[in-house]
Amino acid sequence: MVFTVPPPRAPLDDGCAQWYENELGWATVPGPPVQLVTGLRFDVLELPADAGAAVLRRIGPTGPVARCGRRMRLLVAAGSADELPGLLDWLEWGGITLGLTAAGVDGRMTAPAPPGLPRTSAQGAAVWLRPPKPGREVEPTLPALTPFGRGIGTGGSGGDTPDLVRLVDAAATECHRVRLLRGNTLRTNAQPLAFS
Repeated sequence: MVFTVPPPRAPLDDGCAQWYENELGWATVPGPPVQLVTGLRFDVLELPADAGAAVLRRIGPTGPVARCGRRMRLLVAAGSADELPGLLDWLEWGGITLGLTAAGVDGRMTAPAPPGLPRTSAQGAAVWLRPPKPGREVEPTLPALTPFGRGIGTGGSGGDTPDLVRLVDAAATECHRVRLLRGNTLRTNAQPLAFS
């Protein structure tokens, strides 16, 4: 019996890295899997996928969005990761476990397969929900802190993208809601109803 060895995955990974580097100008770290470097062109706001879906319904357009397993990743303006702890405190979410994190300078994000290239069939693999568009700079589409009194409710370019404060507030609210619902489900299933 002759055994067939599948071809190595490097060409797909090389094509993936080249697409990000050549089409978008994003820094990558070779894989597998290929990783996108955060903190240069963008940072990443990461939260549970179910909370992220609620945020996208609530907020509307944002910059590019990816999903990896049970986590959603929203690209935000570079420098936003450093602002997250202060924003959460200012919005009175500080000290509450939310499952909301950010990756900034020296961070990494698993690169989803670029649009048009075959996706991996592995369960939990990174995929784009809202992919970046080649030939268009990503920075103007990313949620960012806006100067006080200017561009309220809009992202870095004053377009349709929400400002970072609004996005973080919505994300914190939805993360907390998901956490409470999970807790209530566990409690409800564990304890029978009591009537008096």
